[in-house]
Amino acid sequence: MAIHTQQTNPEKDLGFGPQPVIKNQPLINKDGSVNVKRKGLSRFNTADNYHTLIKMSWGKFWVVVLSGYLVANLLFASVYVLIGMDSLEGASGDTTGSHFLDAFFFSAQTISTVGYGHISPHGVVANSVAAFESMIGLLAFALATGLLYGRFSKPSAKIVYSENLLVAPYRDNSRGLMFRLANIRKNVLIDLDIEIIFSYNEFVDGKPIRRFFPLELERKYVSLLTLNWTIVHPLNAGSPLIEMTNEDLESSQASFSVLLKAFDDTFSQTVHSRTSYVAQDMVWNARFIPMFDREDDGRIALDMSKISAYHLLT
Repeated sequence: MAIHTQQTNPEKDLGFGPQPVIKNQPLINKDGSVNVKRKGLSRFNTADNYHTLIKMSWGKFWVVVLSGYLVANLLFASVYVLIGMDSLEGASGDTTGSHFLDAFFFSAQTISTVGYGHISPHGVVANSVAAFESMIGLLAFALATGLLYGRFSKPSAKIVYSENLLVAPYRDNSRGLMFRLANIRKNVLIDLDIEIIFSYNEFVDGKPIRRFFPLELERKYVSLLTLNWTIVHPLNAGSPLIEMTNEDLESSQASFSVLLKAFDDTFSQTVHSRTSYVAQDMVWNARFIPMFDREDDGRIALDMSKISAYHLLT
């Protein structure tokens, strides 16, 4: 395996240092997250709670919110039942089960401060519990509202990347390493800046270390992302990949980390997007199928379903 070392930059190590990749574990995952597992933290560590609630998927977020709401009402309903059957005036239940249902729905009315008035607390203890629950409800709903606002207002880039890296013909009698990306949203991204860090394992004195190379690109900046953008690294004499084969890349557990930075015109803030490719994602001697076409009125139409479409060359 031959590598041109003239582009080596020890500072471009993505923060992993010389740690080698083992068992094809990428440094950066496809979704842009860093592939590092943190251990040794306290089980009750709360430093990451807000970040987790903001970053988790919408499905998981609603499961957490609804579960918290259900658990809180079950807890307070149990307290009302323990206080006694006469703690809630207007409750029609004459058994423990039916009284628990009355207490549960009374709790739901109290925690949300709706208070329909059909059931009311009786006695100092029940009124104290109801007052405490209403306070908890106000704080909990304020917290949930803040989390919802944080999830909606957080600037982010919704960039879709092609599933594969292609080694395709490039200009006259040359080849290039290519992938493409597009903006899923209808917002405008300006001043886009992208870089690709190529890394692989190399044995030095019998020990594996990780080498990093920033790849030269045909175009590193674009002023405005309107269609798809095909990123090209020319495989010329200055490329560290010029003499590497697919077997070399796979045996050295090579990977390509993609770092994109852009300015979101809607939020007036800088947004970032990341992804990565490994040697197994490379397709040799192929070409991307165009994503855009013209409609009858002459308007350009971009087909996002074709972001990964390619055909093999004979």
